[in-house]
Amino acid sequence: MRAVLSASRSAASALGRGQPALGWTMAVLALSLSAWLCALVLMGGMDEGPGTPLHNLPVFLAGWVVMLTAMMLPSELNYIAAFAAVLRSRDRASAARPSVMTSFVAGYGIAWVAYGLGAYLLDLAIRAVSPEMIAWNRAGPSLAGSVLIIAGLFQVSSLKQVCLTGCRTPLSFFARYWREGNFGAVTMGFRHGLVCVGCCWALMAVMFAVGAMSLTWMALLTLFMFAEKVLPKGQKLATPIASFLCVMGIWIAVSPGTAPLLKDPMMFASICRGL
Repeated sequence: MRAVLSASRSAASALGRGQPALGWTMAVLALSLSAWLCALVLMGGMDEGPGTPLHNLPVFLAGWVVMLTAMMLPSELNYIAAFAAVLRSRDRASAARPSVMTSFVAGYGIAWVAYGLGAYLLDLAIRAVSPEMIAWNRAGPSLAGSVLIIAGLFQVSSLKQVCLTGCRTPLSFFARYWREGNFGAVTMGFRHGLVCVGCCWALMAVMFAVGAMSLTWMALLTLFMFAEKVLPKGQKLATPIASFLCVMGIWIAVSPGTAPLLKDPMMFASICRGL
């Protein structure tokens, strides 16, 4: 523990000078940008509004991984920079091995893939048992609006604040949970991923409510998560984000036809009938 605390102090000093993590930061930004370009190619024009089908499981998982890479990695810059700094402070040889960082990111991804699988199974069950719940001419607007309102209320909950604090304090996390080697990196990544899921599950649920292929909402939610996790006073953005989500949720539930940032799924149904 003392060794990790000492390494964390050294890492904090290194982070202040901006030295050890620049390469990884640039790599993460390049990977995230590539994922956004991929999303534009694969998902452009596929947004049919709320209730957009998730397709079969392999296609969903492929798209989900692209979405995670595009949406979540930018908000993980602090953690990746801190991890690189601690590695360098403890063992320069380990810091030079890409496999250690890859293992950490993989562990983080496992937690979010598990969340995606749960969301996929829930969507599958709703469509099989009660499809009228998502039908836009029936209960769909109320369901979508309720998800946004719940997400807004969660933003100002104590659980959100605890998880968000964990996402904003990487050196404290590594000082407490540090594990050596690739397997240790996977373990730490998964543990951090669970905290991140606890922080952002409601924001990601909004994607399923407004249309899983909506690039507009992808960009907006990415901005929210980046701002609250990375910006110096990001925790103070919880209330404005909550207010926005609640207002949008009420708007969608009451007057879905006039709600901004939302495609009308009935339009696509009309086009299909016309064909």
